[in-house]
Amino acid sequence: MDSIVTALTDGLAALVGAVTAPIPILASSGILLLAFAALWVAFAAALVRDPARIDAVWRRLRALPLVVQGLAWLLFLPVLAAAWAWRTGWPFAARLLVVGGLAGWNLLVLLPTPA
Repeated sequence: MDSIVTALTDGLAALVGAVTAPIPILASSGILLLAFAALWVAFAAALVRDPARIDAVWRRLRALPLVVQGLAWLLFLPVLAAAWAWRTGWPFAARLLVVGGLAGWNLLVLLPTPA
């Protein structure tokens, strides 16, 4: 049983490593900033035009296999955390503050820094 668990965790670690390997290059070049800025603009547009779309995306994500959900959370954590916060029963102002804070923090962190 130990060998099966070890093989599974090693395989999962290799998969995550392969998926996340290009992230430092994308972050230092500013591509990741542009990609997340586009995601946040789409999120804001969905909030303004049709908030039910965020619920639909959330349900679609939750229907995916657990490994795919984990990778999505790993790669898009701030946006998915904002989608989760938006679906809570918190007051509107609190949800808006959390979503705005996550968006601002995410974009600030991804600003490219000089070498």
